[in-house]
Amino acid sequence: MSESTEPEIGPFTIGDPLASPGNPVEVPEHDDWTVPKGFAWVFLGDGNRELTRPVIIADGFNHGESDLKKLYQFLEGEQYGFLGELRRRGMDVILLGFKNRTASVLDNAEAVQATVLETIARRVGGHRLVVGGFSMGGLVTRYALARMESQGMDHQTGVYFSYDTPHRGASIPIGVQAFSYLLPRGLDLRPHPFTQQMDSPAARQMLWQHYDNKTGKTGVAPERGALLTELDRVGRWPRIPLKVAVANGRGDGVGLPEIEPGEVALRLDVRYPGTTFYTQAQGDDVTVAYLKRTFPAAEKTITTDGFPELDGAPGGTLATYGILAQSITEAGGEADLRHAEVCFVPSVSAVDILDFEKQADLYAEVDGLDPDRSGLDAFLCSSTTTAHTLPTEELCTWLMDHFEK
Repeated sequence: MSESTEPEIGPFTIGDPLASPGNPVEVPEHDDWTVPKGFAWVFLGDGNRELTRPVIIADGFNHGESDLKKLYQFLEGEQYGFLGELRRRGMDVILLGFKNRTASVLDNAEAVQATVLETIARRVGGHRLVVGGFSMGGLVTRYALARMESQGMDHQTGVYFSYDTPHRGASIPIGVQAFSYLLPRGLDLRPHPFTQQMDSPAARQMLWQHYDNKTGKTGVAPERGALLTELDRVGRWPRIPLKVAVANGRGDGVGLPEIEPGEVALRLDVRYPGTTFYTQAQGDDVTVAYLKRTFPAAEKTITTDGFPELDGAPGGTLATYGILAQSITEAGGEADLRHAEVCFVPSVSAVDILDFEKQADLYAEVDGLDPDRSGLDAFLCSSTTTAHTLPTEELCTWLMDHFEK
């Protein structure tokens, strides 16, 4: 296929699966709210005629505006019907979406704060709120509640929760981040959606290590440092509510044993001939990707220094290479896919118990650590490795039981 006739790479992104339901279930009737920087859908609990026992669930990280229809379908129609069970228990579900899911945590916290205040104004009775989110939604709600407390605002929240949230960072392979900048611009000359996503404020804040295309260097993005400083300023966590969290990764130190460090994860051809991604290995000057583009011509080798073996680590998984391979083949290219999924949110990050720049900490047996090392009051890791944000009966039931305490 010639360069002039080769189809463009479609507008794929590599974000939370929350916008990718596999079973498009019907969405029931609901109320619609509009709030600054966001919007919400409200589903009353069984037997409730008015808002009585509110549970606010914030959307996660991806490109563009939230799609609450897809969010509902993912949380209800995948492995376990989380939203339906909440409503059967008499809880009112409020799904919170953002106008821009790649905006700063600080900006989207305004939507959380407005939704909390709107919920309090409409609620009947004295039930305290449950507030939290999936993936980055848990980080945005965590910050919003902490900031409200620091400003003396009464959020009337009894339970804060997070679901596979990157409290201490998330990981997208550095080679994949770098590859995003080789993707073609659209007809409007705007960067490819995946390029925009990887260069966004939210990605820079969320990712443990970020590839900077301008400098060609990898490190902690300034935006992440600023977010951590701001979290410190507001007390790091809300102090009034019970704080609970679950991780899609295991807590026994076992990750993805089929992934060996330093082996080929994905190799491309046609427009990107010979482009190869390798699973993350330890050491300095470790090659994680060889990138080549035919038109316009570009070629570079991406290396890392001092990284742990992230791709096979215990944690919620993301089909990072699988999404990339599918997008390339759909555009008429060729992809030799060896490993579709890698660790996205390490278990130690999801339960806020350890940083993970060290190999021993990344692979620590969370279940055997002192839980007081976490900023959470209680947490649960999955008994098996599961996909990032996947609602499972084990994790959802544990959360709902804590909502009712």
